[in-house]
Order: sequence, then C-alpha cells, then structure tokens
Amino acid sequence: MRSRYTAYVLKLEAYLLATWHPNTRPQALNLADDTATKWLGLQIKHAEITGEATATVAFLARYKINGKAERMYEISQFIRIENRWYYCSGEHAD
Repeated sequence: MRSRYTAYVLKLEAYLLATWHPNTRPQALNLADDTATKWLGLQIKHAEITGEATATVAFLARYKINGKAERMYEISQFIRIENRWYYCSGEHAD
C-alpha cells in the first residue's frame, strides 16, 4: 500500500498499473494531467490477511486539490499471485 501511495505522489503510472490486478485495472490513470493534486500523507489504519492469498488494507490519505484540504478513507482489497500483491478494488468509507 505504501509503495502505491508513493507512486501516486511521484506520478508513477506504470508502477500503479503493474501492481493493479488485470481484471480490475483501468487502461490509464492520466496522472501526468493531474497538476492540481498535492499528496500530504498516508496513514495505514488496519491491515489484515483475510485468506491464503487475500488481504485488506484500510488507509487514510490526505491531499490538497487547488489548495483545498481533502481526505480519502478507503478499504482496499489485494490478492497475491506468485508471491506478488495486486490491488483489486477499494471502497471509500467515511
């Protein structure tokens, strides 16, 4: 999760797509076009191995868009394939 957050901060779209499960991966993220978002921090709230090859991570990410502070709380689902973790999906929560 931390590596994916860092990739968003650094706009490393190729890394994000490579660590996204192929069944749910978008074609592109267009991060280079996003000049308004400034990432401020990440807090992992909870991480749990939920099965032999599945995990859940709850996190809070803080950022600003055009100077306005925002927060994103998400519960993310990951799957492990051949000893590599892939992001599958996330549900935004309050």
